[in-house]
Amino acid sequence: MSFWGGLWRGRAADFESGSAASNSIELTKRHPVVSLTKQGAATGNLRINLSWRMRTSDIGSPERESALRHPFKLFKPDVVQAHTQSMVNVDLDLGCLYELTDGEKGVVQPLGNYFGALNAPPYVKLSGDDRFGSASGETIYVNLDHRESIKRLLVFVYIYDQTPAFDRTHAHVTLYPSNGPRIEISLDERHPQARSCAVVTIENVKDELIVRREVKFVYGFQAELDRLYGWGLQWGRGYKSKVGER
Repeated sequence: MSFWGGLWRGRAADFESGSAASNSIELTKRHPVVSLTKQGAATGNLRINLSWRMRTSDIGSPERESALRHPFKLFKPDVVQAHTQSMVNVDLDLGCLYELTDGEKGVVQPLGNYFGALNAPPYVKLSGDDRFGSASGETIYVNLDHRESIKRLLVFVYIYDQTPAFDRTHAHVTLYPSNGPRIEISLDERHPQARSCAVVTIENVKDELIVRREVKFVYGFQAELDRLYGWGLQWGRGYKSKVGER
């Protein structure tokens, strides 16, 4: 966007409103901010969902044969591949750094089994760990009925262990407030070596809940996100439990 575009547009245009057609708000670089309070959505449970899947070109599918050599293959549907183990070679995790108004800080994430709590501090809870890119993905719930206790949240996504980078996935984070349109953020920027991404912040500013798109890719993990946003936590190497264990 040009300097003059920013000058004429002013700060008010940074706040995006919902689309009547899709009942959704897409946060972009040009329109990065929305107010849950002004949307009438600052109460109840805020659902934050991560969905992702491998690009078809990365699943080992054969290259398409030339349409000139085999014109009738244009009318032949592609073979639907089953969700086999060979396709399970990426594991994106959803996490949330939190800071409460009483000074308590911490993290909610699958790594280390820090699943949080919904009706007690930090009022943020992870529903589970999706390791296979299922349709439901991973979900974090935030109890906004305790919004006065929440100072700020940073929702982030990271790649667990030795799995492909973000440019090989179709990753989306969607916020579902208790009222009003959903809020969508796409992680579609190309950062082949990035291991983590700060997706969105939710901040209590003078009793107004502000959602801001971040989409900042980093080449490290949670400790680097911590330094970037000044959380000040101590980090160590963590591991996941085996599938089925909690």
